Amino acid sequence: MYERAIDIIDLAISMQATRGGVTISQIRERLGVSRRTAERLRDAVDVLFGLEEVVTGDLHKHWRLQSRSLSPLIRVTPQELAELALAAELLQGTGQPDRAARLEELEAKLHALARQRTKPDLDAELEALMSAEGQAVRAGPRTRIDPDLVPLLRDAIRRNRVVSCHYEAHATGKTNRQRVEPYGVLYGNRPFLVARTAWANDFRLLRLANISEFSLTAETFVRDPDFDLRDYAKRSFGTFQEPPVQVKLRFDANAARDAATFLFHPDQRTTTNEDGSLTVRFKAGGVDEMCWHLFTWGEGVTVEGPVRLRKRLAQLCESLAAHHGHAGR
Repeated sequence: MYERAIDIIDLAISMQATRGGVTISQIRERLGVSRRTAERLRDAVDVLFGLEEVVTGDLHKHWRLQSRSLSPLIRVTPQELAELALAAELLQGTGQPDRAARLEELEAKLHALARQRTKPDLDAELEALMSAEGQAVRAGPRTRIDPDLVPLLRDAIRRNRVVSCHYEAHATGKTNRQRVEPYGVLYGNRPFLVARTAWANDFRLLRLANISEFSLTAETFVRDPDFDLRDYAKRSFGTFQEPPVQVKLRFDANAARDAATFLFHPDQRTTTNEDGSLTVRFKAGGVDEMCWHLFTWGEGVTVEGPVRLRKRLAQLCESLAAHHGHAGR
């Protein structure tokens, strides 16, 4: 009975937090219950707090809670505050100070609310958690980005405004004045702006570090309704956009356990083989970036397809071996 009461409160909170409402299937998945139990939980929330059915345009019924009576029941835990603080630290360490600042502001607001509603030793518990956990940030160079650039791009993306800037081409080193239509920002080893440009009727990736002397213009543009940033990002293994290929990787038994914890691609499929090896399949472009990552697995991985990827990896390995083999002579 105690566990079911917690389920009802948890479900009510999720129903109040979502704009599009929650379906029976989502209730089943969230709480791990049968359809009948999910319907009973939904009915219990309706009796206690009142629900409204949301029209979303799909074939499933959605329910949402609009009442604010749940506020006293929502508890922010020290563990949740610690995760926010650690996430902000990670963003700061990977050269994304603007995003880190937003998380830090959110953590401070939630901390203030939590102190009003929870036990007085919250600060001490949070401090203990933070001192016991740390965020390992990879050593190496950091991309330097003007701190005013990302906020300006966010504003431009939200308002469909053209941005004027100087851009230094990575391949040639030449700097030209550009007028771009910004669609989104991709964060990886280096952050990129996804934009349409006046000189190409297609989307381009522009390194944020190579953008300077930028300004928001008064000119607006009509956003392509079919563009989806997540779908665009999934076309590539990393950030380089090129025609996707069907990739098949086999990790031997010694590497399989570690490989099973990696997300190589959002749409990957994995198979555990009888000999203990692991096969990973996905479709993406960015062959060179795949090679750079596969270096880290050494002989623990075998490229079973495509041939282009296997040959490129062998070519890069031979080139590095020749370079380092002669470097000290």
